[in-house]
Amino acid sequence: MRRMSLCTFGLLGFAMASQAAVFTFSTDPFAGSTALTTPGRQIVGGESFISFSIATDLFLLTSPEFGVSSPVQFGNDLAANLATSGLNVIVLQDTPDPLAAGSAADLIAARITTPGPGFFLYFNSGLGVPRLVYSTDLNDSTSDLKILFRLENLTGQGGRDALPTFTESNFAFTAVPEPSTGMLTAGAFALLAGCGVWRRRRVRGCAV
Repeated sequence: MRRMSLCTFGLLGFAMASQAAVFTFSTDPFAGSTALTTPGRQIVGGESFISFSIATDLFLLTSPEFGVSSPVQFGNDLAANLATSGLNVIVLQDTPDPLAAGSAADLIAARITTPGPGFFLYFNSGLGVPRLVYSTDLNDSTSDLKILFRLENLTGQGGRDALPTFTESNFAFTAVPEPSTGMLTAGAFALLAGCGVWRRRRVRGCAV
């Protein structure tokens, strides 16, 4: 009975692993706006509201207009502790009040010394949730920003506390191959078959 329970849990875990959500942004981030042709920093909202599981979910950022390519160069820390160059994805752990997209971008720009586009995730104190933002230049305090996603399930102090748990595996610039339905089915049957073999062997052992 114990082994059959383990098999059941194994199948449940196998099924859950296939349910990770992928949140994709593949279009021009500034489409329909005049941000790139308007002097000064422009912040474009209209983000998607999502529920994001840090343990399993992925941001897939594939728009060619981003000007960012693999690999993900990831940093997750207070602004003062970030590497000064080489980063294209930043999780900003600073959570002063107030903190909005523009002021978060300023904290990062004051630290980064090498120009280049990228993304940052920060906790918006007014809204009480993290937001993922694209910046045309992480090094420039006047760079245009596009809010991509609002993580509406990570609210309040719990959302702040969750920031250090984001990892490089939550971000990708190219598509990650997903297991095909056939592969998932075959894997499930293989697990079931293994459980069945063990059960038959145990029954035979008891008969002897």
